[in-house]
Amino acid sequence: MVIIMRPDANLPEVEAVVASVNALGFRAHVVPGLARTAVAVIGNPGPLAPGRFSRIPGVARTIPITTPYRLVARETREAPTRVTLGAGPVFGPGNLVVLAGPCAVEEAEQFLATAAAVAQAGATVLRGGIFKPRTSPYSFQGLGLAALPILARAREATGLAVVTEVVEPASVEPVAEVVDMLQIGARNMQNAPLLRAVARTGKPILLKRGPAATIEEFLLAAEYLVVEGNPNVVLCERGVRGFDPATRYLFDVAAIPLLHRLTHLPVIADPSHATGHHALVPSVTRAAVAAGADGVLVEVHSDPGAARSDGQQSLSHPEFDALMRSLPPICAAVGTSLTAPMAHA
Repeated sequence: MVIIMRPDANLPEVEAVVASVNALGFRAHVVPGLARTAVAVIGNPGPLAPGRFSRIPGVARTIPITTPYRLVARETREAPTRVTLGAGPVFGPGNLVVLAGPCAVEEAEQFLATAAAVAQAGATVLRGGIFKPRTSPYSFQGLGLAALPILARAREATGLAVVTEVVEPASVEPVAEVVDMLQIGARNMQNAPLLRAVARTGKPILLKRGPAATIEEFLLAAEYLVVEGNPNVVLCERGVRGFDPATRYLFDVAAIPLLHRLTHLPVIADPSHATGHHALVPSVTRAAVAAGADGVLVEVHSDPGAARSDGQQSLSHPEFDALMRSLPPICAAVGTSLTAPMAHA
């Protein structure tokens, strides 16, 4: 259940609702809004009688939540959540945020060259994996924490916000001190200890859908983050496992508008992992933008043929530049616009 307060409700009235929820042995989660505050009831095993709260001063109405995810449900929050990376880009309605960079940080000069190229083309967030969970233990696993100074240098040189993946709770704090956004990869979508550790940093979080996860499971993973008190979550659709190996995964483009109906969180797409083929990435990127994505995550490499990770799905610098130039007309058609790069001295 979500208890919607009246626009003129004061703090003591909100606290009275919270106390009433706590007295029942449940947990109250206050959700501030632009026009009014809501209080989500967490921990109740079944429906609650609406009349239990309707007579408390300041309460406008109660809304039963039938989904198992409560804090990320659209009913809980009237306005879409906007997630801001420091003083940088904002994920939310009307903005298309482009996150780009190599799959993995391989060495400093390669990474800095690609950072400069994607910034020049108009990206506003730089991606680069320092940990790379791989199917084979013999594949390149990333440089680990030793790559953090490279991420810091790239941000300083370009002014781009930086996102990278974390794979274990022990690495969360040192990585959070350097980057602007923490990524939970598809393989760790349901890693509850990692989700909790990342949420508690307060940093914005990029949560990828697991390759066999249902939409409900995806949103419940997001619930793990928000219930820890961190509302700054961006969902990423990156394809689900199918039966046909012609593409790496099946890109679920319908998930983008569906998620927008079910949740107030921003939704972006990863066409690189979804397709696994660089030639398909531009078309699927444009499809995601047309479907209403709040951002796209694109792999870009200075020399894809020599990449140590996912070179087959990475765009070269000229290919990425061409893709960026093709996006403004699609943005205009769906009522959004490319987020402008931050000014950098």
